[in-house]
Amino acid sequence: MKDVATTARKILDNVEKVIVGKRRQIILSLVSWLCEGHILLEDVPGVAKTMLARALSRSVGCSFKRVQCTPDLLPTDVTGASIFNQKTVEFEFRPGPIFAQIVLADEINRATPRTQSALLEAMAEGRVTVDGITHELAPPFLVIATQNPVDHEGTFPLPEAQLDRFLMRFSIGYPSPEDELKMLELLERQHPVNQVQPVVSAEELVAAQQAVRDVHVDPKIRRYIVQIVQSTRESDELALGASPRASIALFRTSQALAAIGGRNFVQPDDVKRVAAPVLTHRMILKPEARLRKVTAASVVEEIVEEVPVPMLVGSA
Repeated sequence: MKDVATTARKILDNVEKVIVGKRRQIILSLVSWLCEGHILLEDVPGVAKTMLARALSRSVGCSFKRVQCTPDLLPTDVTGASIFNQKTVEFEFRPGPIFAQIVLADEINRATPRTQSALLEAMAEGRVTVDGITHELAPPFLVIATQNPVDHEGTFPLPEAQLDRFLMRFSIGYPSPEDELKMLELLERQHPVNQVQPVVSAEELVAAQQAVRDVHVDPKIRRYIVQIVQSTRESDELALGASPRASIALFRTSQALAAIGGRNFVQPDDVKRVAAPVLTHRMILKPEARLRKVTAASVVEEIVEEVPVPMLVGSA
């Protein structure tokens, strides 16, 4: 786990040269990447969502593509298409932006459901099938999709079944006044993302992804995860609780968070720290709860406080 922690530390320090004062969000991004999951950033424009994706890709020397989602975007604009070559008299496959190792799907809710489905299928399968031929996506593969929670005109909201396919959803948020001043200082001559150099190879990150799966999860911690997820299904505030996929996501993300901390075992605090980003987008509040201004985050926080924390003797 020391190798995973070292790899994560290098990336974290490198990204913080660009993204100021958002250590928690960067760590959550790394957790998702190490779990081979994908991220949904739901935040207002101009808070460095694109810069976070670019800084991550540059830190690992990965290819990066940005897809600006619009209502006229076609599935083939994302996945690629077969084009007839008159010289060879054959069809040749031209890969789309989904074949990059980090893909930023900007304002994913502005794409039509058909295009959203093509993107999410590639995320779930790690491959793309065009004209009956399957093309594998090169690891490490990460999709960072963004949504603007303020502007809903002309959008196609992601249904719950598709939201469930994102490992995490979180916001970056506005910087503090001190961090914003530091940001202006960094931007005085040129954008700092242009100076970011690779500090980790793609092969090292793939090795870290494999190592994370060896992190020990005590049976008591597993039961703790299941109890938290089960409590969402029994909550009076929720019309729909978290799915079994949420249990798997909590399990994987807590492993990754422990590995980033240099531990080969999961602690209850690891589960608590990732509970909100993993669970909130997998639940549906009842209408009466919305009227009382209850949020999914507050429901998760209450559940985490109520579920008894297991006591672990020693370490793995």
